[in-house]
Amino acid sequence: MIDFASALYLGMRHASSSLRPWDQLTAGKPAALEPVEGSEAAARQLAALQGCEAATVETSTLHLAWDIFNPGAMAGRAIYIDAGAYPILRWGVERAAARGVHVRSFRHHDAGALAASLDRGRRLRPLVVTDGLCPACGEVAPLRKYLEWAEAHGGDVVVDDTQALGILGREPARNSPYGREGGGSLRWLGLASPNVTVVASMAKGFGVPTAVLTGSRQRIEEFAMSSETRVHSSPPSVAASRAMERALHVNASDGDRLRGRLAYLVRHFRRALRQIGLQAAGGLFPVQTISNLSSEQAARLHKGLAQRGIRTVLHREKRAQRINISFLINATHRPDEIEEAVNVVSQELGGQWDYMPGTSEICICNGR
Repeated sequence: MIDFASALYLGMRHASSSLRPWDQLTAGKPAALEPVEGSEAAARQLAALQGCEAATVETSTLHLAWDIFNPGAMAGRAIYIDAGAYPILRWGVERAAARGVHVRSFRHHDAGALAASLDRGRRLRPLVVTDGLCPACGEVAPLRKYLEWAEAHGGDVVVDDTQALGILGREPARNSPYGREGGGSLRWLGLASPNVTVVASMAKGFGVPTAVLTGSRQRIEEFAMSSETRVHSSPPSVAASRAMERALHVNASDGDRLRGRLAYLVRHFRRALRQIGLQAAGGLFPVQTISNLSSEQAARLHKGLAQRGIRTVLHREKRAQRINISFLINATHRPDEIEEAVNVVSQELGGQWDYMPGTSEICICNGR
């Protein structure tokens, strides 16, 4: 089976034998009473990686969304949410709306629409909510513009950076298109402000089932004091804390090489598709969605690929009836696996020619 359904973009898997040992999975205490061993050190490293003052490690982005938009913390505020925002933060916003918080949506990645909405809105301090990087279009949100408009009205911004953490980083260049170090969207844009708070799962780029909240020291301290989930839910397990430790070590020692390999493989896939007359949405992001197929073709292709040992993701487009098929590329894929998958795509769709690997560029990122 060739698996193009995993979001472990850098291929980090963290076998138990690769982690420091532990005596028990949990201390049976909430995070508000006692942090998990190793989590505070990981939080300091994650804050530095993302260019922020402080961070706290939590169980999931859902736990963070529950607390960030706690109606008690939303007094005198209004939420403005990018229409393309990922469901997890949206669920937290919906909870706030159900408790009476004023919520408005604006067009995806449209800073002008946000500005117009703010000008028409109530005289409440705005909290702008957005993804850092959209997996559907592969584009980074115009965070600098969002922040400028939010600050002009006395507000701030919350960014879900799950897709970008571990992938995007500082100083992107031709030979390192994702940038260096994997600190996420803020590092990619060279943006730093105490008025930006970042929510991110580590389950994708770093392969660890935990989440991190990063921002100014004041915001993180306020969150820790008011958080309900830190009191009433279990913290991350000790095993997850060990995996965070390893993921950050691998990122520091080998992350840039893995990101270089991943960029090469994504480009290789896109070139191969073009040679059989297909296009992929997603830019250089590892989630590649074939964009010129009907719903019926996508569903039939997904089934045909599965029958021939190639796993992909079939999903419905937001606010539409269209069904899409996506390939999730990760750094453990081999060029020949990508070539085989594209050949099968061509055959399943009745193509007249196969992808010819001899026409591709040579990999220069030390990948195998």
